[in-house]
Amino acid sequence: MSQGNAPSAPLGQAPSSGLGPNQDRVVPPSTPDWNNLKVIHRNTLPPRAHFFLYQNAWDALSRDVSLSKAQLLSGKWLFNLAKSPLQGPVDFHEQSPVQLADTPEWVPVDVPGMWQLQGHGKGPQYTNLNFPWPVNPPHVPIDDNECGRYVTEFSLDQHDKDHQLRLRFEGVDAAFTVWVNHHEVGYSQGSRNPSEFDITQFVRFDDINVLSVEVYQRCDGSYIEDQDQWWLSGIFRDVWLHKFPKTHFEDIQIQTDLDKKYKDATLHVKVKLNSDANVTLSLLDADNVEIARKTKAGEGTIHFDIHVKNPHKWTAETPYLYQLTLSMPGCSLAERVGFRRVELIDGVFCVNGQPIKLRGVNRHEHHPDHGRAVPFDFLKEDLLLMKRHNINAIRTSHYINDPRLYELADELGLWILDECDLECHGLFVVGVDGNKLTSDNPDWEEAYLDRARQMVMRDFNRPSIILWSLGNESGYGRNHKAMYKFIKNLDKSRLIHYEGDWRAESADIISRMYHSIQDTEKYAKDRSWDKPVVLCEYIHAMGNGPGAIKEYIDLFYKYPRLMGGFVWEWANHGLRTKTKDGREYMGYGGDFGDEPNDYNFVFDGLCFSNHTPTPGLIEYKKAIEPVQTLGIEDKGHVRIVNRYDFLTLDHLICHVSRVDGQGYSDLGVVAIPKGIKPHSEAVIRVNGISSSIRPLTHLNLEFRLAAPTGEWGDAGHLVATGQIPIHPPKGSNSLNPIWKPAGGVKTKLVTPSLLSIRGQDGISWEFDLTIGALVSWKNPKQSDENILAEPLGFEIYRAMTDNDRGCDFGRNWINRRLHQAKFHLVEATWKEHDDGEAAEIVVKGRIAPPVMNWALELTTTYRLTGWGVNIKVCAKPTGALLPRAWGRLGLVTTLKGCEHVEWFGRGPGESYRDKKMSQLIGWWDAGVDELMTEYEFPQETGNRTDVKWVKFQNKEKKSLLNASFQDWEESGGNGNFSALRYSTKELDEAKHPYELHEKRREGEVVVHLDWYHHGLGTGSCGPETLREYTLEAGKEYECEISLY
Repeated sequence: MSQGNAPSAPLGQAPSSGLGPNQDRVVPPSTPDWNNLKVIHRNTLPPRAHFFLYQNAWDALSRDVSLSKAQLLSGKWLFNLAKSPLQGPVDFHEQSPVQLADTPEWVPVDVPGMWQLQGHGKGPQYTNLNFPWPVNPPHVPIDDNECGRYVTEFSLDQHDKDHQLRLRFEGVDAAFTVWVNHHEVGYSQGSRNPSEFDITQFVRFDDINVLSVEVYQRCDGSYIEDQDQWWLSGIFRDVWLHKFPKTHFEDIQIQTDLDKKYKDATLHVKVKLNSDANVTLSLLDADNVEIARKTKAGEGTIHFDIHVKNPHKWTAETPYLYQLTLSMPGCSLAERVGFRRVELIDGVFCVNGQPIKLRGVNRHEHHPDHGRAVPFDFLKEDLLLMKRHNINAIRTSHYINDPRLYELADELGLWILDECDLECHGLFVVGVDGNKLTSDNPDWEEAYLDRARQMVMRDFNRPSIILWSLGNESGYGRNHKAMYKFIKNLDKSRLIHYEGDWRAESADIISRMYHSIQDTEKYAKDRSWDKPVVLCEYIHAMGNGPGAIKEYIDLFYKYPRLMGGFVWEWANHGLRTKTKDGREYMGYGGDFGDEPNDYNFVFDGLCFSNHTPTPGLIEYKKAIEPVQTLGIEDKGHVRIVNRYDFLTLDHLICHVSRVDGQGYSDLGVVAIPKGIKPHSEAVIRVNGISSSIRPLTHLNLEFRLAAPTGEWGDAGHLVATGQIPIHPPKGSNSLNPIWKPAGGVKTKLVTPSLLSIRGQDGISWEFDLTIGALVSWKNPKQSDENILAEPLGFEIYRAMTDNDRGCDFGRNWINRRLHQAKFHLVEATWKEHDDGEAAEIVVKGRIAPPVMNWALELTTTYRLTGWGVNIKVCAKPTGALLPRAWGRLGLVTTLKGCEHVEWFGRGPGESYRDKKMSQLIGWWDAGVDELMTEYEFPQETGNRTDVKWVKFQNKEKKSLLNASFQDWEESGGNGNFSALRYSTKELDEAKHPYELHEKRREGEVVVHLDWYHHGLGTGSCGPETLREYTLEAGKEYECEISLY
């Protein structure tokens, strides 16, 4: 129930009913509110829009809350923790902060804050869906329910008299009871929803006021707050004391409507008053010029209908905001207004009459030190980072967020799918019909409706919100239908989303999670449809990945039915912690002694836990960039497509350059045709393309902001890139290879198993015929030392990624013992050519694991000349129970003295065959330590793909070893390299970065030179690696590389 429930007996206090000595007494004396499904709120005020009141309109327009009629109570509060609400100082609310401060059991904590992250309680616990207590809804354990007790004090001025004083909690996890000056005020639950109490009758104006709050770690509502995140507790959002004048605004609802031509508009404003008043409405444009003014007298609820001629329209690309003020003597408020209209047109999702595509992310509230108590600056930086990476939409997974997020989204321009604080995923894994426990259980209807009511009433006025969501992963039942009906009765201007309703009976759109590209396209091709499709979660961004993003994005733009999607998810949820000896790392499930836990599944974001970009975010930015370069046509015409939904490309400039095997050429800034309409193609004319074209030539285009754009984009900010291979004219000379056979060699059998080869320039090698491997490489021009710390061998396994572990490929690799496969010599032969120009060694061998019958048979020919080594490999799979795929196919060794790498291929960041479009082909160089992406859970990392050649250099940048992949263009550019301080085995075994750091090689680098490398996919929760990116084990391969 929303309010007005009968108060229950104070917890921990025996009822004074005059029971005799032989009569029973009960503990607890009555069902606690937090275990009583019939008590959702007690004595709370009706939910309302989020706003502040001010003395006058000018103060209201400043949006400076320090000028508002509100007092912020957040700060340092006294705190005590008990293991249960029935234990500890149950009468604490009868004492003052001064009394409590003298006892060691009471300590200061931060409000907002989570008590587990301030050193209290059992600590954080992470589960994806499992409840960390016995499942018995609506009951949670009485004896295993931590209870945090908070006390603070505040003062009031005499001018606060004649005001209604509203105590507002923006968020408390999970439920709480409030006392003011030792009087019980009320109770509320719904962790991410606000709660507001009228405390006017309890306060004092001539003395200090005491505020006491008892917070319960769990309540019956926790069964429908089972989101995939840390279980954390406390007062985690701000606490305000709002001071509403004697005559004041109770609530306000704003709607805009556009005419059929999407030109002129009507502004509808519904104002709820507590008594009779004359209310003046003023509408100002972004330059503070008043464009409408109207005064009405009334009581209760009054309505304004303001007709506005051709207003600027609000979209995520053009976030134009008008200012609205409502004023009466001594009381004003301000709201921002965005004129826009959301609807389906012939089943296509449209805003202001135009189809839009959601290039979105799911965002949990998270901070590595504060959990869900996210500081405003950190929140704002999240949204700025999204804008800078071409993201245009947020799903507030899976609860309403800090109200300031929506205000920022209004300002910056982001579409919002606002989601109820509702998920009960864990009820569907306990062996019963989870729907019957809550979602389809009439006893829970009011609890569900309360979540919908709180969301819509608080966030109604935000133009950025274009979709309401009934929650997440809660099955489907009668209570969802009731939520849908309630929201539709309140707001017909927005559409409703709920993924659990697969038939979209109580939803206006069809929503799917982790659908494959093929299944998504089936929906798109369906000829009989009247509702669009959104992927509310897709391309699961866990660890090294996601792979194959572009394929989804291209589908979205190909088919009108597809609205787009929201990546799961924005950021890893790691919590900063330290080892016993002080080494810092980001903790995951189990790192805090939490059991049960879901391990590192909390690391599944496009950002690291400190909310800096992973390579996955860079790749996503590229895939969703609003300008796509399609290709080059004759006479220097480059075709592009505008993927903005509302903008032309007039706000961009285009810079063009050319790169080839010799270097870069700057072709300058080229003109972008004016007025290119959204979702349409155009041609850019680039001069100078055809002159002196050499092999490996690529044309690069950079689209940048021509002028600053809001807070997020400086002039010159890179919005999109394009790269097009340019084939040389017929008859042009091929690029001279870096490696050239030159000079003669001399061979000597030093021992029966060790062959020495020396070139004319003093370079020398040693080859161990018993293991079939090059074991020494010396170049006296650089050093007399052997640069190979380990023999040059073969490897077909990679350290598993999270996406490997989560799908059949990883399980298959373990079952087929791919990680245990080693090279075994079958035969080695050698000869020196009669002309003395070269020595040739042919090695036959098998890469095979113990126990199994399968093998990869290799015939490898080493041709050593006076300048280098050419290696050709024929690989043939054989035997039973082959793995489905190889992790990689290439060479591995450990180099001494390597500190720097230069290469021609994709860069500068890491890339893989299905995660590479953001990394352009060109000349790149980096220090070895820059080449590794340190994932918060160690795994395969640091690969560079489509590499033609690579130079491994010492700290003076002199080459130690160079490699050139042969037939690079013909094979589609499959050359790969990595240079890391760690081996595959070390990456595979480590569970935290600090464990890797213990094994860091100083002065040595593990080098992989792979002809092929298996794609990444999104198999941690979604489709595995696509077939076209799979390194199939059932095929034969022929490969070649030159080392010099």
